[in-house]
Amino acid sequence: MNVRFWGVRGSIAAPGPHTIRYGGNTTCIEIRGDDGTLVILDAGTGIFPLSRALLKEMPISANIFITHSHWDHIQGMPFFAPLYVPGNQVEIYGAFDALTNRGIEHIMEVQLQHSYFPVSEAEMQASIVHTTIVANRPVTVGSLTVTPLMLKHPVVNFGYRVDGDGRSVFFTGDHEPWLNTRSPADPEYHDFEQWVKAEHRKLDAALSGLDVLIADSSYTTDEYPSKLGWGHGTMEGSMAWAKRLGVKKLVCTHHEPTRDDDALEIVFAAALETCGYVPGVDNAPEVVLSYEGLELVL
Repeated sequence: MNVRFWGVRGSIAAPGPHTIRYGGNTTCIEIRGDDGTLVILDAGTGIFPLSRALLKEMPISANIFITHSHWDHIQGMPFFAPLYVPGNQVEIYGAFDALTNRGIEHIMEVQLQHSYFPVSEAEMQASIVHTTIVANRPVTVGSLTVTPLMLKHPVVNFGYRVDGDGRSVFFTGDHEPWLNTRSPADPEYHDFEQWVKAEHRKLDAALSGLDVLIADSSYTTDEYPSKLGWGHGTMEGSMAWAKRLGVKKLVCTHHEPTRDDDALEIVFAAALETCGYVPGVDNAPEVVLSYEGLELVL
């Protein structure tokens, strides 16, 4: 299994000379099975350079799994060049949206309204299929099995566990770990605390045997109180989670767009120091920052 990062920023693309080392495109991750099966996690602006690379492989069969419908995770979809090439097969997977009472097809329909984009889906020449999927129900594509797990975000958000060829990877999409925000004096504090702990145990159990964790690590612990409820995690929280799971590698991603490369490295180093993180000691995995072009060969 190969994993390649094409977009690593969160919220909005941040191109320019100050983000050149890690990249300015929003979320997109390519996963290849040993049999060549192509899985794409999210369709942020990073899917555009991926699509240019894929033009060398025509015709292709692509399986695009959308974590959630926020703009930075879908805005590159209309610019996915293989959609316009006859003979290509593209299947788009994602959650049912209770607010619109629609499946994943709603995402493309909204983006491709004439007010926002000049080309309709009917004009795209690839074979396009939309498949609405359900949490905890695995989907098999080629040699890979993709399992959606419900995580915490202001809208429905699937994290995806990808298993295949004896290896496993989990990508959170956007995720703010469950937190008991009630006061200890609140009569419901104890019950809610038990529920929070149960949610964490349930997710940890679903990630048993995981090799690589790719986690939303947008903020630092110091920044988090002012971002409470925004739906994102912290570097320190991701490090503690990876250690608890016993994974081999943690990739911190969804970088805060206002942070340039230098600032990103500074807060990352500080988080490692705060956590007393030494790779290989006390079950600590290797921890890296995601960057465009990062490739993991598992």
